[in-house]
Amino acid sequence: MPNPKRIWYPRACFHITARGNRKTDIFYEPSDRYRYLQFLTEAKQSYPFKIHAYCLMTNHIHLLVETINHPPGTFMKDVHSKYAMYFNKKYDYVGHLFQGPYKADLQGDVNALLQVSRYIHLNPCRALITSKPETYKWSSYPHYLSLLPYPSSIVTTSTILSYFKSPEEYAFFVNLANKTTSGHP
Repeated sequence: MPNPKRIWYPRACFHITARGNRKTDIFYEPSDRYRYLQFLTEAKQSYPFKIHAYCLMTNHIHLLVETINHPPGTFMKDVHSKYAMYFNKKYDYVGHLFQGPYKADLQGDVNALLQVSRYIHLNPCRALITSKPETYKWSSYPHYLSLLPYPSSIVTTSTILSYFKSPEEYAFFVNLANKTTSGHP
């Protein structure tokens, strides 16, 4: 049975998630995450879209994307196909890397957008990898705080930050939930 047709329109925002088949790891070493980000950057050039937040965990990914002229399936198929071929060749694997198709939850309003951004940035904290989201290297959160020595062409921080007076106010918003969050993902 084919997958149901997804709702899509220009400027729609989606929380996209995908995880490894049988919940197995999809990133073994830093170069794997760099390659995934490279494939995302290339896809943005071919099928323009915005990434408002991302987090690359060991066995799954989170993206908060805004479409422009293409539905998310266009660029996600490209990214995941290329990454699966790279991963399978590098590690001499065969078969599916990802557990089924990615999930894309449409974000209907500004509040949903902000909550998902916070959720994505706190993912490493909920997984008990770090207690501070700014220390997790594989997330867009350090870009929001300008903690990286280089600008990022992959993430667009201006949309989320436009709802706050400063990056520090956004950090307060994110960390307010971090102090009250308990449990695992």
